[in-house]
Amino acid sequence: MSGRGTPATLLLEREGVPHTVHAYELDAHAGSYGGAVAEALGVEPERMLKTLLATVDGRLVCAVVPVAGSLDLKALAGAVGGKRGVMAESAVAERSSGYVVGGISPLGQRTRLPTVVDETAGLWATVVVSGGRRGLSVELAPADLVRLTGAVVADVSR
Repeated sequence: MSGRGTPATLLLEREGVPHTVHAYELDAHAGSYGGAVAEALGVEPERMLKTLLATVDGRLVCAVVPVAGSLDLKALAGAVGGKRGVMAESAVAERSSGYVVGGISPLGQRTRLPTVVDETAGLWATVVVSGGRRGLSVELAPADLVRLTGAVVADVSR
């Protein structure tokens, strides 16, 4: 990887977490971005996780769910003790995370947010999340993802 890496990859290195960095190239007009990344990397879509930012009762929350499904906003709100969740605007997500939409990693975000990882992540020996920019993913154990993000594990995908 060129340069010093991203905040996500630097965090993994600093913490000594076993991980694999995967670079990929995609057609900018790919339909389902997450699904296309999973296909490009040869990873099951259920094991490839997307990072979504939502607002629950006025506070930002980070959700990590399989690209094969979608985020259940009501379940996310419940997982963090809230009542109502709505997707965060792209500009808000970028400002909070320090990453560009399509490359938002749950790791190494500028502002550490309450994070919820979908319970299905635990079904796999490793999961793949954004490495902090488009064209870069990292593979790591779900337990390390949960530990490094301080996440709650809950059923938040459908």
